[in-house]
Amino acid sequence: MKQILLFVLCLLTSLSSRAQHVILVEKGSAESLLAAIKEAGTRNYDRDSERLFILIPDGYYDLGEKTLTRVAGNNIAIIGQSMEGTIIRNAPDTKIESISKTAVLQNRGKCNYYQDLTLKNDLDYYACEPDGRAVCMQDKGLRTVYNRVRMLSYQDTFYSDNEQCQHYFQDSEIHGTIDFICGAGDVWFERCKIVTEKRTLDGSGNNIIAAPRTSDTKWGYVFNRCTIENDVSEFYYGRSWHTNPTCVWLYTTLLTPEKLLPTRYDPEGMKVSKCYFKEYGTMDAKGRDITPKTNVVTFTLRDHTQPFDAETIMTLEELQRYKVDNVFTEWHPVELLKRLEKQSCRLKKQYLEK
Repeated sequence: MKQILLFVLCLLTSLSSRAQHVILVEKGSAESLLAAIKEAGTRNYDRDSERLFILIPDGYYDLGEKTLTRVAGNNIAIIGQSMEGTIIRNAPDTKIESISKTAVLQNRGKCNYYQDLTLKNDLDYYACEPDGRAVCMQDKGLRTVYNRVRMLSYQDTFYSDNEQCQHYFQDSEIHGTIDFICGAGDVWFERCKIVTEKRTLDGSGNNIIAAPRTSDTKWGYVFNRCTIENDVSEFYYGRSWHTNPTCVWLYTTLLTPEKLLPTRYDPEGMKVSKCYFKEYGTMDAKGRDITPKTNVVTFTLRDHTQPFDAETIMTLEELQRYKVDNVFTEWHPVELLKRLEKQSCRLKKQYLEK
């Protein structure tokens, strides 16, 4: 009898302990979501805090004109029920259009994890032409993992705003028009869908996907086995922002290769001459290799001085350096993602799929 009572006590203690590390958001309530994020930031203030899960049922979480909702704690996992069904949205006033003022969420913690949700910035982009900087995620944190996260906006959609950051994306989707993946640090994008929207309301103009400003880190932006979907405006892979920008596209699938402009990178969009912009193994929708053997581009800086030539096709020797474990030597985001996905699956069955 005593053994049975001890077993029951241990079971209740275990369940209580698990519940303490889960915050369940009320379905469709933006107020409940904001309260959960605030509580998580308070509870997980310390860098070594135990992992805390915020579980969000499918629903539409409308933040209105509210911007810069801070995820300030550490080791927080924000888990939606599904990428398409859990939508967190804001619509900033066009008067505050800015890369630093409009974000839906602003991540400021270390080792935070986002899974199965959509961030949507509904700033009236076409009313702000030629600029419409509307950020979905301004990530000022360190070592963030994004797993099946969709970001819907136009300009500056994802902003890695920490010179020393390391982030990892997997099976996610990012939409935009100009510089919509921009910022600093080392960020690896694995099997992501990159979707370019209309540059202007009438479809004219060119899209630019990435604008890195790599400074204190080595690798910059690495797109590996990603797919670019483009239907209207022609596009470039990217351009430099400043400092020592680095950006590579490996084994990219182009669904509309005819929309990629011939120079591949914006020849007049460079702000600095010290840059590393490359591609390797580019394919069409049928998996055929369509990478040019060579693509030497003459880049002109913004002030139209100091033009320079650069080869944008990567060699096999250069390719060998690009492995996740080389980019992140002291952090293992792939293993972390697998572990947290298993935990999230169990918690979703317990709390969200009743």
